[in-house]
Amino acid sequence: MHAASDTIVAIATAAGAAGVGIVRLSGPHARTIAEAVCARRLRARHAHHVRFRDADGATLDDGIALWFAAPASFTGEDAVELQAHGSPAVLQELLARCVALGARLARPGEFSERAFLNGKLDLAQAEAVADLIAASDARSARAARRALDGVFSRRVEALAADVLHLRVHVEAMIDFADEPIETLGAADVRRRLDATRAALARLLQEAERGQKLRDGLHAVLVGPPNAGKSSLLNALAGSERAIVTDIAGTTRDLLRETVRIDGLEMTLVDTAGLHAGGDVIEREGMRRAEAELARADLALVVLDARDPQAGRDAAQAAAARAARTLWLHNKADLLATHPSLGADALYVSATTGAGLDALHARLRGVG
Repeated sequence: MHAASDTIVAIATAAGAAGVGIVRLSGPHARTIAEAVCARRLRARHAHHVRFRDADGATLDDGIALWFAAPASFTGEDAVELQAHGSPAVLQELLARCVALGARLARPGEFSERAFLNGKLDLAQAEAVADLIAASDARSARAARRALDGVFSRRVEALAADVLHLRVHVEAMIDFADEPIETLGAADVRRRLDATRAALARLLQEAERGQKLRDGLHAVLVGPPNAGKSSLLNALAGSERAIVTDIAGTTRDLLRETVRIDGLEMTLVDTAGLHAGGDVIEREGMRRAEAELARADLALVVLDARDPQAGRDAAQAAAARAARTLWLHNKADLLATHPSLGADALYVSATTGAGLDALHARLRGVG
């Protein structure tokens, strides 16, 4: 069993060679261990240029040692950073030296766990640390940074305080109905409750968008055979990922491709064309398409712009399983004119790229 009183150690920088690498210690003996490695005393919150030494006094490397005295550290414990050259061999030697002096290898996430247990982070902030590390674009990094700064937690706490305030007034109105005490009127309670409910709905919507930024958008291409679903997947992916032919039923199984569109990570799923009949393999492909739609954030219904009614009913019924639907009238380059479409529809051409910028903008709006 690992004890919370253990002093833990880990390499804090990414694997591989780099200009600088960091070994981090946290716990009651972090300073003692670091001073043994550096062969000198450390002052709190001072950057010391030191030589890191092995058990025989030989130099492992030279670098910077920083001691953060409890509770003024990330974990709330005594913490030390040993900043060396980023050679994996050097960092492993430093790590082994710290372990030999009594530190324990940290479990994944244990530094953030200790920060949470010591009241330095709340649960939302602790989760935001992992989100910030994993952020693959500026927008998701900013969202994680706001959560780490406590913005989300403060809004939740404010809503909880509003609800508690209303509860006190309602209970007072019930328990002391015959007493001459001052409480909010029923109309005021209702108005404040409606405002709190609206604020909570906005917060939930923002949390949902944040989850999509973290996990990526899940969009499924669905529609009749030969509408150009696979061509559109290739156009969005920027590569020939799906086989494209004029033969109906070329796509029979699900084809997944992860793409990044203007910073938004998205999993696109190409599916078998929906139609009546078909052999046993095509029918299984259509069944899988419908099951995939039930898990989708967005159904991209691809129709042939020259005959948009062909297969529309079957595609609409299948797309209803997804959270949202966007209708794409593909092969728009083959039309002489473009009749107006509804707000949830676009003309696109997987061949010429026409309409893809507008599609990108719609996808950003969903994410």
